Amino acid sequence: MKPREIFLRALCREATPRPATGSATSIVTVDLMDKVGAAFPETHLDAEKMARLAAAGHTEIGFDNVMPLFSVCHESAAMGVPVDWGQADVMPTCRQPPYGIEDEVVIPDDLLTRDACAVPLKALGLLKSWLGEEVAVVGKVFGPWTLGYHMFGVEEFLVNTLLNPDAVKRAMATLKEVTVRFGTAQVEAGVDALCLADHATRDVCSPAAYDEFLFEIHQELAARLPCPVILHICGDTSDRIPRIRETGFDCFHFDSKVPTAVARELAGETLALMGGTSNLDVIRTGTPELIREDVREKVAHAVDIIGPECAAPLDAPFENMRMLAAEAKTYVASERG
Repeated sequence: MKPREIFLRALCREATPRPATGSATSIVTVDLMDKVGAAFPETHLDAEKMARLAAAGHTEIGFDNVMPLFSVCHESAAMGVPVDWGQADVMPTCRQPPYGIEDEVVIPDDLLTRDACAVPLKALGLLKSWLGEEVAVVGKVFGPWTLGYHMFGVEEFLVNTLLNPDAVKRAMATLKEVTVRFGTAQVEAGVDALCLADHATRDVCSPAAYDEFLFEIHQELAARLPCPVILHICGDTSDRIPRIRETGFDCFHFDSKVPTAVARELAGETLALMGGTSNLDVIRTGTPELIREDVREKVAHAVDIIGPECAAPLDAPFENMRMLAAEAKTYVASERG
């Protein structure tokens, strides 16, 4: 069975000959950039370099998927948010928010042809043409909660969930259309699945706030995005995984702050799990033995796709991700939890 089929079957909790491996977020490290001759910040806005760097997730690391959108800024930049695209050892950041919470957010008619969206769409097409049916090509979009941080500023957005919730809901009703438009365009470019990242962890979004502002939107996005969808939320999400299970998303990309056994119990039998491997303890500083132990734990608790919990630290050795992928591939279906 080819890596693409293993990844996509695991995404739907279907039988596979071994655990799938991969990441729905960035796998880029400084030493990986050096290895393939494509580096930040140029790769964020150069489709060929972006695709070449993303392909290394399979060719150098051995993951069953590739994913070329390395930053949190693409659709926000296309929406007019000023962006610092960073350096080789610094991730991009969104800068001055363009809106106040009462302002009407306007989606540009040319959103998808602006460089910040057009470049990754071209890169996804290149990856599909290069890798064909061998490897799963995964895209990435951000949800309206995260886009709200970029459009209004984190403090302005969060304070107004309490002071002006109707304005927040109006803004999110518009911003979800950015998610759908960019996600649908990525599907048309050839992706096999999408990561929907929405940074609604418990320290910035209570369970009550998740139910009030996001649950129904996440249900809608799961229904409207025309491919399998992986929801990614950083941090401790143990208080909302049972609700995520009801959204209709195919897979949850979880953080190591949720113990693996707890994540599996809360996800139940239908929601696939991805990630959960600590970026600091394993991906950045892990020894071979620690990597083996981590994979053994993930396999024992039936994590469907083994890989990092979130974007790999830029100063991590990519060799640790390669060891993680290689170790996971030593297990057969009968050894899984």
